[in-house]
Amino acid sequence: QVHLVASGGGLVQAGDSLRLSCAASGRTFSSDAMGWFRQAPGKEREFVADISRSGARTYYADSVKGRFTISRDNAKNTVYLQMNGLKPEDTAVYYCAAEEAAMTSNYYEYDYWGQGTQVTVSS
Repeated sequence: QVHLVASGGGLVQAGDSLRLSCAASGRTFSSDAMGWFRQAPGKEREFVADISRSGARTYYADSVKGRFTISRDNAKNTVYLQMNGLKPEDTAVYYCAAEEAAMTSNYYEYDYWGQGTQVTVSS
């Protein structure tokens, strides 16, 4: 079992930056690929980025590529999402998730989910 706690969300203006954190506990953190997803009101959950167990490989949704960076610190059992150049369309609840197998952008393949942290970007 993995327990994930996301934090770092908030209300910012367009163009600002935020860094989300997701602290994991319950099993060996480096055993899991990690992902970030987001869900805006009335919309389906959307893939944002994921990272391999070692952190050597990352993958991004086209909508955030070049603006967001996913990283992880296996010594601290934490995955991060650095978000730069935020836009109003980035407004959503952001969720971190853990996948026991390989990296994937499919939300239904993730085994564990955090509680979400709200990011609101004003224009």
